Amino acid sequence: MSSGAVVVMDADSRTPLLQNSRCPPPKGDTAEEEIVPVLPPYSYEPGGSNPSSSDQNRRLVSLDVFRGLTVALMILVDDAGGAFASINHSPWFGVTIADLVMPFFLFIVGVSISLVFKKVPSNSTATKKVILRTFRLFILGLLLQGGYFHGRKNLTYGVDVEKIRWLGVLQRISIGYLLASIAEIWLVNKVVVDSTLSFARKYYIQWMAAVLLCTIYMCLLYGLYVPSWEYEVPDMNSTLLSSNTQIVQCGVRGSLEPPCNAVGLIDRFFLGEHHLYQQPVYRRAKECSVNSPDYGPLPQNSPGWCLAPFDPEGILSSLMAAVTCFVGLHFGHIISHFEEPMQRLFMWSISSLPFIILGFVMQVLGMPFCKPLFTLSYMCITAGISGLVFTIIFYLVDAKHIQRPTILLQWIGMNALIIYALAACEIFAAFLQGFYWRSPENNLVDGSESLLQGILNSEKWGTLAFVMVEILFWGLVAGFLHKKGLYVKL
Repeated sequence: MSSGAVVVMDADSRTPLLQNSRCPPPKGDTAEEEIVPVLPPYSYEPGGSNPSSSDQNRRLVSLDVFRGLTVALMILVDDAGGAFASINHSPWFGVTIADLVMPFFLFIVGVSISLVFKKVPSNSTATKKVILRTFRLFILGLLLQGGYFHGRKNLTYGVDVEKIRWLGVLQRISIGYLLASIAEIWLVNKVVVDSTLSFARKYYIQWMAAVLLCTIYMCLLYGLYVPSWEYEVPDMNSTLLSSNTQIVQCGVRGSLEPPCNAVGLIDRFFLGEHHLYQQPVYRRAKECSVNSPDYGPLPQNSPGWCLAPFDPEGILSSLMAAVTCFVGLHFGHIISHFEEPMQRLFMWSISSLPFIILGFVMQVLGMPFCKPLFTLSYMCITAGISGLVFTIIFYLVDAKHIQRPTILLQWIGMNALIIYALAACEIFAAFLQGFYWRSPENNLVDGSESLLQGILNSEKWGTLAFVMVEILFWGLVAGFLHKKGLYVKL
């Protein structure tokens, strides 16, 4: 990857992630130099001495494990979600295990930022580096999800620049990373934390910024008037509808339904319909698919908006998504200021539960969970779940030191970016499929999946077995890279 770099170093020479008050922080801006949103937040000191064994024990292994679990979940839901609707994304309203992947990533980014920017020698220098890394991450996301790579089962590549998709997973992470990093650099009061009250005084401006983002989102979501609009039906689907141009009747405010929401309005206005995601999840809804909750042919008398584009990583929804990074910041601050494991577990628990409760309350009051819109209720419940999952992993891995069963996830978390690109974005699978015997269907990837389906005498369970082998494979690849001291970063 042109925007990436490979860090080669002795695995034993890494400075521990967690430093207490007796351990001096890295000199200069080394910690800032190494921040990578989807990589482990290590503070590398290539010229430094080896850390002591007690320093190694303070390393936050749980964050690597959580990150690795998130990448593994992404591979699972992307590759096996079509076979098992229960683990696939919800067609619009609701939350499934697949709908937790993005919040997990954003939460981890927030935790990482708080640890890396615990000491900032120069705010302006740190800000410049954050902006540069945001740009690199955004460009990498554009390369991976902009349409250039066509994924598995398609031995072509390339994209019409008039139809390139501007936003995606890494682009959303870059936006959250930018906003949370700026907040961590500039919106922290110089207060000595010696109590819970002083802890709140130190970071309350960040929470005000998060509330401001929520307020902007809610005002636009419920206040913008969405007029009727039209779009061009893709050529392959033009025969399914009466016209190549479909008119979507709206003329409403505050709608959260697929065709007439403010999130789509803003994306169509600023990005253009040709630059949005062309296979939105609502095509799996009952109104749009005879195979719902999976993709399928249009039913009779399906609404005109079924084939309309919609980007699940849109502009307005990314503002709300960034708030999840702010929640992660809060959890990271607890790590920095509370050293006792049980104290951290207590603080994290009482921080997570209110988010979950608030999310359910808003759901009851009429604001549904919706990942494509990233509604406030969805943000609250997924941020709370992220916090609880991280709390449990920390208890098992860092407090009780039960690390051997999670070693594969830890390895994946240490090289999350390269595993995400090669596995979750199917670059490696597409590469292997380029080598086939006589017919493109006769390749190693499809052959292995078909073999497992035949052994288990089930297409669904064979697909699941194939995906589990795939995750195991990438865990071992990540372990090999770790043993060699190879880490890919931006």
